[in-house]
Amino acid sequence: MFNRHSTFYMPARVFQEQDAVINHARDLAALGKKALIVTGRHSAMANGSYQDVTRALDQEGVGHVLFNEVEENPSIYTIMKARDLGLSEGVDFVIGIGGGSPMDASKAIALMIRKADKDISYLYHPDGDSSALPVAAVPTTCGTGSEVTGVSVLTDPDRNLKKSIPHKIFPALSLVDGKYLQAAPASVLANTAFDALTHLVESWLNSKANDFSRMCSDAGLRAWARSLDVLRGTKAPGAEDFENMMYTSTLAGMAIAHTGTTLPHGLSYSVTYFLHVPHGKATAYFTAGYLSEAPREDREYILKAAGFSSLEDFQAVYHRACGPLQADRERLLEVLEQAVQETASNPAKLALAPFAVDPQMLRRIAFFELNSEA
Repeated sequence: MFNRHSTFYMPARVFQEQDAVINHARDLAALGKKALIVTGRHSAMANGSYQDVTRALDQEGVGHVLFNEVEENPSIYTIMKARDLGLSEGVDFVIGIGGGSPMDASKAIALMIRKADKDISYLYHPDGDSSALPVAAVPTTCGTGSEVTGVSVLTDPDRNLKKSIPHKIFPALSLVDGKYLQAAPASVLANTAFDALTHLVESWLNSKANDFSRMCSDAGLRAWARSLDVLRGTKAPGAEDFENMMYTSTLAGMAIAHTGTTLPHGLSYSVTYFLHVPHGKATAYFTAGYLSEAPREDREYILKAAGFSSLEDFQAVYHRACGPLQADRERLLEVLEQAVQETASNPAKLALAPFAVDPQMLRRIAFFELNSEA
């Protein structure tokens, strides 16, 4: 039974349409007079999103400066480097363009520019003021949903830690356009699509689930099913699929904005950090195991809504689309065990599972894929 005391809070203003950035140039310009544009090193240029944003800003007479050094799983030091650039350039809002890494980074950067007198430790300060510069988000992958969440996941290389910061920073404006997916490699499309699916699964199977969060999860699962043939490899993606996959990702972001993520995400962080597995592929690695422990009624509903005939069908599509983990078996066993230990010591993450979790269950989930291969 899920929580029927329902609330819905989604402060981001979202526009999804073709040429969303250009069409809403005035909305973008209303956020400030000079923007810090935050991207990764290459993809924003390759897919045309950076050019659209600069054209929109130039059209409205808004200044801008580029920070294009965000790495996958952005580090806290990258955040501070961008903060220093933003302060020196006198920016008054931030635009994150890309997948989860640039969008998550843009939120933390906006926080630290506003907190110019604070040092790097403030990023993980549990009781700090979370006010930040306005943030706009332009997603170019179909998995993270960061354009509608307050979440910013960063890495601290000194502590071998990948973790969400405690500050909740929602974008003020999100401009969603499926055309940017046209330039995405098939592997990125698959990995991020499965990231969206894990968000939908973990939001549905969640102790914080309520009528409104499940409204988003239900719509997202059914939308995900509409592009399932692309991931099965039986259909080449077209413009309609790209728009639908972006729509699915945004719905999934709305869902987890209300519930948070559960065990697959908790287990995935070690796999991502130590084995360099893409985030969506890593979270989906644990999703079959999580579903196997769920109440039968919930498991069957989720699989059917997403277009799968069975749990085995889910695994087959995942393996086909994302491929195997490229890791030595002994090293994989070591990292999986570490993932179990770290997740078991995280009571907040354990509490989000809608059923009692003991170490044996957590280990079954973590090793489910490996045992399925045996």
